[in-house]
Amino acid sequence: MAAPQGFQPYVPPGESRPEFTLRAVLLGCVFALLFGAVTVYVGLRAGLTVAASIPIAVLSISVLRALGKASILENNIVQTTGNAGQSIAAGVIFTLPALIFLGFDLEYIRIFMLALLGGWLGVLFMIPLRRQLIVEEHGNLTYPEGTACADVLIAGERGGSFASRVFFGLGLGALYTLFQNENLLGAWPGTPNYEPKWLPGAAVRAEATPEYLGVGYIIGPRIAGTLFAGGIISWLVIMPAIHFFGAHSSQAIYPGTVPIAQMSPSDLWRTYIRPMGAGAVAASGLITLLRTMPTILGALRAGITMMGKNAAADRSSRTERDIPMSIVLAGSALLVLAIFLFLTLKPVPGAYTGWLANFAAALLILVFGFLFVTVSSRIVGLIGSSANPISGMTIATIMATAAIFLVKGWTAPAFGALAIMIGGVVCIAAANAGDTSQDLKTGFIVGATPWKQQVAVMVGVIVSVFSIGLTLNAMNRGLETFLLLKQPVPFNITEPHDGVQVQQQHFSRQRVLLTKPDNSSSFVDGGQYVLLNALGSRTLADGKYLYNPKTGMIEVQWVQGIGSEKAAAPQGRLMATVINGILSRKLPWGLVFLGVFLVLAVEVLGIRSLSFAVGAYLSIGTTLAMFCGGLVRWMADRAVEKAGGSASETESEVSPGSLYASGLIAAGGVMGLLGVARKLYEAATGNTLRVWFAEGSFVDRVLQHQGVSIAAFAMLAFSLYYFARKPLKE
Repeated sequence: MAAPQGFQPYVPPGESRPEFTLRAVLLGCVFALLFGAVTVYVGLRAGLTVAASIPIAVLSISVLRALGKASILENNIVQTTGNAGQSIAAGVIFTLPALIFLGFDLEYIRIFMLALLGGWLGVLFMIPLRRQLIVEEHGNLTYPEGTACADVLIAGERGGSFASRVFFGLGLGALYTLFQNENLLGAWPGTPNYEPKWLPGAAVRAEATPEYLGVGYIIGPRIAGTLFAGGIISWLVIMPAIHFFGAHSSQAIYPGTVPIAQMSPSDLWRTYIRPMGAGAVAASGLITLLRTMPTILGALRAGITMMGKNAAADRSSRTERDIPMSIVLAGSALLVLAIFLFLTLKPVPGAYTGWLANFAAALLILVFGFLFVTVSSRIVGLIGSSANPISGMTIATIMATAAIFLVKGWTAPAFGALAIMIGGVVCIAAANAGDTSQDLKTGFIVGATPWKQQVAVMVGVIVSVFSIGLTLNAMNRGLETFLLLKQPVPFNITEPHDGVQVQQQHFSRQRVLLTKPDNSSSFVDGGQYVLLNALGSRTLADGKYLYNPKTGMIEVQWVQGIGSEKAAAPQGRLMATVINGILSRKLPWGLVFLGVFLVLAVEVLGIRSLSFAVGAYLSIGTTLAMFCGGLVRWMADRAVEKAGGSASETESEVSPGSLYASGLIAAGGVMGLLGVARKLYEAATGNTLRVWFAEGSFVDRVLQHQGVSIAAFAMLAFSLYYFARKPLKE
């Protein structure tokens, strides 16, 4: 199949340049590890991800140029390999954290295998679609991120220099985070907070981090504003209303386990807003899926009809050679078999499922995987990767799977874990297929060799899953807290009841950092406690607890890092809510439907509800910080227009502001992970690292004022505004 008439790639098919070189693959692997970890960190906290291909391409041009003359095809291999980390991480964080919310542990080997198998399936399933989507429909499917990345590579080949803008963002963002992050120096409050006495139950706070500022700038004022609107509704309307009507009750109101009068705004958010937000996100995801259904059906029809044509396509040209179809079919069959064997030989601890259920799971992954890979590959060509309704596709997969399990009578907790793993593999495959399509579009424009890009993506997948699993578990451990309950709960350990189960007779942690109600902390022996898991209880909030056999009391609540306000993981919570609702039918349905009808009202107003729903779920600390980034974008756009330029100069994927913002995101993610590593070290050794001014000293008291935090964040925002207006050098 020849390229469209009149189209010529930047590197002609008859010309051979260095492409799949050792240095390009190694550098791509470094970026896959780095951006995989950063995406996990930012995605769990912000509830969304941003494309990494452009910053990777910019950094690649700079690094390879320093190592000697590099070809545009080498730089393309670097961004193709590195971008796999971002796409795999996105699929993982949207689904697998649900295992935690269902009461199971996140095992590294499980994350590794599911991410690897799902990522490779996404590549293999997409290969037969490449000619139709990338080549034949070149004029119809724009693949915006892929086209913009090709522009970056061509500009770099011609001598354009804009890598310095990313490095400025990396440097200033890292310096700011070093002082701001509470797990590093913590020189000033990381989260300015105001709880008005005149509106009990409400709070206004901002996680003043560079990654939120950068994400807000990239997504723009409209989406950032819609996210913040959801936060305003939750934190300044619904939570005060809950407090107003419920504070007079001396009894706990389900799903709460303590009276509302005793709850802080964070407690109200955890107890009542998260179920409502999960219902809102589920409804908006399904609405988005239904809205794109014509496109989905068209993609399926096109995918089926082109299979036969592509089998006999001409492969004589370098730019038309894919991985052979025989390898694609054999590899896909082996991957599905590997999924079956992994589910059978390595079940979730405490959630064993038989071979029949695992075989059914493998078949469901095959069917839903190919279905949504086809949809994802086409739909990103129309609306871009950022608008790809991955969450809606995953919800549909999980709902269909859970419904099948319910009909079969498979309602034990084990089948909830199995449904999450099915949805996880499908989500990872669809996410990677969408980004692979963008990369292949970039390659088509610059004149790359398709099979080399496809191999590069698979290399990027296998490398990135190492850092993704480590980062996910590190955040879960590094951001966790063990809270000593103000009022211990009596519990009969010999007769567990009301959704509470014994998980470990002796807690496996030998050292536990216990946080007391006055915020002081001390290490205690974890082995003296019994680990309990509560799910759907009316006396304990969902989660894990430590029971002391000597006192007969539940004394400690174990708040894991994922699911906390610092790493809310809204999509994972949504998946757990859907599965738990279908299989156990134990949900606070009133709150869930409140979120559903809230989304319907927003849709009636003519507003796309997905961003609003995510904002309603997330902490206002997250959405307010991202709104500040969107506000900077709006101000920069207006300034450029007044100076006689065009708003498109700042709205472009490769604008000065977007490059600087990408540096801020990467810096915030990397430095944030260093802070998590510090917390892990302290928890493991019992040694507290203090490298700033002594706590309580004059300098420490001055800097710990919230005004210092606001001023520092305003200065960082001004730097973004300044660099967004400063033109790139040609």
